[in-house]
Amino acid sequence: MAAPLILRKDDFFASAEQAVAVADRYPQNVFAEHTHEFYELVLVWRGNGLHILNDRPYRITRGDLFYIRAEDKHAYASVNDLVLQNVIYCPDRLKLNVDWAACIPGFNGAKGSPHWRLSSSGMTAIRQAISLLEQESAKTDPLVNPMSEILFAQLVMMLKRYRYATDNLSATQQETRLDKLIATLAASLNKSFVLEKFCEQEQCSERALRQQFRTQTGMTVNHYLRQLRICHAQYLLQHTELMVSDVAMRCGFEDSNYFSVVFNREVGMTPVQWRHHSRRAA
Repeated sequence: MAAPLILRKDDFFASAEQAVAVADRYPQNVFAEHTHEFYELVLVWRGNGLHILNDRPYRITRGDLFYIRAEDKHAYASVNDLVLQNVIYCPDRLKLNVDWAACIPGFNGAKGSPHWRLSSSGMTAIRQAISLLEQESAKTDPLVNPMSEILFAQLVMMLKRYRYATDNLSATQQETRLDKLIATLAASLNKSFVLEKFCEQEQCSERALRQQFRTQTGMTVNHYLRQLRICHAQYLLQHTELMVSDVAMRCGFEDSNYFSVVFNREVGMTPVQWRHHSRRAA
């Protein structure tokens, strides 16, 4: 068995004193499972892909935000024009008197969900903050490290301000229809979703929204929802003892036979085979 891949500090930080850096992924290619000697924030700007974090699959697209700890194992697969940025940092090198754990889920053992979403307005503000951090961290003068840490503190507080739970519809009420649509889809894993009704409620063009969704994510609305449901099914199959028919119902499939057909087509094995395979690999 090959040794696990570990990303080292020396390969990503300019010095042993540097606490924060920005790693661009334009685009992010398929990347094997790995851990780190550092922590990272992952922000997805465009496209889509499969992000597997601690054996749990997430179908990701624009607006997704992850807080990754050093010990977390994750990988990227099935990527399609996936554009993201990693803001990497070493907790032991941070010197500011900031309550980092209050702003960063998982910081040095703090509790909190690793997966969030950002609204379109939040993404605009945060991209500017990351740009400033990236410019500062590339400098070489004596103040670069304290200045970078100040900008990092600002960034994590902005992320706390603009982030929301993936299926929190109320957080998107003042945001774009695309934000509302993605949140609505995330909240529709176990029930039907009709885009026509959504567009009637939002008083918008179905054709225009379909086009906007595909441009920003690289997927159709139906494909994205199907992938969300399949990812949720994979999680339930691995971590619960639910029967396949119950998993199908909880993932929005009224017919368990149809669920098995779709699952096999998307994953390459039946739900039962996936359950055995994932548990052997764990």
